[in-house]
Amino acid sequence: MRILIVEDDAVLADGLLVGLRLCGFTPDHVGDLADARAALATAEFEAMILDVMLPDGLGLDLLREMRAAQSTLPVLLLTARDRVRDRVEGLDLGADDYLGKPFDLEELAARLRAMLRRRGGRGTAGLSWNGLSVDPATLSGQQDGRAVSFSRREFAVLQALLEHPGHILSRGTLEDRLYGWQDEIESNAVEVHVHNLRAKLGRGFIETVRGLGYRVAQGEGAPSRSG
Repeated sequence: MRILIVEDDAVLADGLLVGLRLCGFTPDHVGDLADARAALATAEFEAMILDVMLPDGLGLDLLREMRAAQSTLPVLLLTARDRVRDRVEGLDLGADDYLGKPFDLEELAARLRAMLRRRGGRGTAGLSWNGLSVDPATLSGQQDGRAVSFSRREFAVLQALLEHPGHILSRGTLEDRLYGWQDEIESNAVEVHVHNLRAKLGRGFIETVRGLGYRVAQGEGAPSRSG
């Protein structure tokens, strides 16, 4: 899941980049509103962590602009301003959540996952398909009673496919889930991760649609989503 971090504190931003990668996210970072606007105009993100106090203005101004433009991107406000009035203002402007500094990284990651679940219309954390259930919080799963573990990038590919059952996702779409701006994209990374997933889940679990991309194979019964 690709996340945009808008935070001017370089030390905090570096900690968020490292910590969120370990939690299975693909984070990118900018330090001011101007760069945030440019990032949103040129790349696709699934959520944003937005600091309220930035060098060139208030994060709330960017939030106001986004909602006026009908953007539904989930936004978590991150700020040292922790008065009730400040929280109410941010939420009323369209923020999806609010976290005061200092904060616990695990809580931040959990709040991001909750925001993304709500956006996807899911009330619980897990995703299930054809005998496989996975948990984004642990990057692991169960397949027909057998425990399965995944690397961060294997899970990113698998989660993208499970979130769009029946849809074909192109190599480029999957690469966007795997890599941030600072990452070097390996030429055959998606193919390698799909190969590894098939080794763990069975060769027929993921289908290759020649010339188009990949999708989870349609099995018996409808897809399910579980906690």
